[in-house]
Amino acid sequence: MSRDELLAGGVILSFATLVTAHVTLAVGLAARRPRWRALAALVVAPLAPYWGHREQMHARTAAWVAGAVAYAILRWLSSR
Repeated sequence: MSRDELLAGGVILSFATLVTAHVTLAVGLAARRPRWRALAALVVAPLAPYWGHREQMHARTAAWVAGAVAYAILRWLSSR
């Protein structure tokens, strides 16, 4: 496999991780009061890990942050 193929696979995998973690955080927030935070977290992405951490959803928050950091780094590497 070439470098470009590996980077493309990494970008896709990290983005999928980020989106999945984002949706699971929103669902977790919808199960807790106040429920409006789930909708706000879907629209304003950085609110999801912030409120997720405050609601003790640490694994979901860590997955979100790891996916976002990996996605940003891989996008940067692929643009070079």
